[in-house]
Amino acid sequence: MTHSAPAPFVILGMPRTGTHYLEELLNEHPNVSSNGELLNRYDANWPDKDRLQRSDHELLELAYLRFPARSGKKVTHVGCKINEPQFHDRPGFFDELARWPGLKVIFLSRRNTLESLRSLVQARQSRQWLKFSSDDDTAPPPRVKLPIASCEDYFKAADDFHTRVEHSYASTSLLEIEYERLLLEPAACLETTWRFLGVQAFQLSGRATLQRLEKRPLEETVENFEELRRHFAGGPYARFFEMIHDAIVPQG
Repeated sequence: MTHSAPAPFVILGMPRTGTHYLEELLNEHPNVSSNGELLNRYDANWPDKDRLQRSDHELLELAYLRFPARSGKKVTHVGCKINEPQFHDRPGFFDELARWPGLKVIFLSRRNTLESLRSLVQARQSRQWLKFSSDDDTAPPPRVKLPIASCEDYFKAADDFHTRVEHSYASTSLLEIEYERLLLEPAACLETTWRFLGVQAFQLSGRATLQRLEKRPLEETVENFEELRRHFAGGPYARFFEMIHDAIVPQG
């Protein structure tokens, strides 16, 4: 008896755009399994720590045809997540991924890319990447200083990645979700996602454990915020320094 492979999907985004939070929500569905960062050697979802020595195509076969089993699930849709910097070490992987038959792409973006960069630098400095609801005594993330050149490079990388994804996938195969909307309206975002993937609607339990790490505004957490605002004033990225801080609660 022949069994068809589960329908494949991938979650893409810049770092700190809610990919981990979305994956936690997706994995509540009894027929959906998203198995973490395929290109992260240390991701605990993957028992094969030497998998990155495989070819790009072999890695995708591992993700979509020989993925880790999850007890109690009848998996009809299987996925993984990849953040933009992880493509840098495997320059051909993006194109190999785009060729995978029937692939659907969920792309997460953040309205204010500066908040994404701030959060990334904070996580690197503190080595705290995730906060769970049980972490009551967690210290707030450190204040950071962001070099102008690093901001310019990161803003451009985010724009280029968004453009590349949009140009590589048909509109019917691509779903874009804003980080801010996901955190404020997770149930509505998941309803859209279930339809996009083609799985039966599933009501969230409300037991998601991930929390937002940083709740303070940019001007309080970026030491050289005013210097950066002056530098980017009048340019395409000036809006990142003018946005009112969003009062959202979960992780990021």
